[in-house]
Amino acid sequence: MIFRHRQKVLFKHCDPAGIVFYPRYFEMINDCIEAFFDVALGWPFEVLHKQGAVPTAQISASFQRPSRHGDMLDFTLKAAAPGRTSLALDFVVTCEGAPRLTAQSTLVNVDAQGRPMPWPDTLRTRLTQTTGGTP
Repeated sequence: MIFRHRQKVLFKHCDPAGIVFYPRYFEMINDCIEAFFDVALGWPFEVLHKQGAVPTAQISASFQRPSRHGDMLDFTLKAAAPGRTSLALDFVVTCEGAPRLTAQSTLVNVDAQGRPMPWPDTLRTRLTQTTGGTP
């Protein structure tokens, strides 16, 4: 399954030149991840964070062209089959079909003390169904 998320480039995302300041893309990626967990998986962060978290353990990005204040960005998230405690994600970001950014990240499910812990069975099942993997 592919998850899609739209994000309008806001003033707060831009540098004085009027283009997206590159670290702001990482905030937008996190917004996409949060929407994915809420909408696609039915496990919103406000529930997930009561017992742990899913911090980003690795992220890399390649920027194809700048985005400007007012642009409407389309984020496409594709999740790989979940690992025991991790989840690899691929992102493609476009504006009116033109590429702006590609990124890859790895999330790790952690307990309240920040130690990796296996995905809960219900979430693992949803992730597996969503990605087409095997439970």
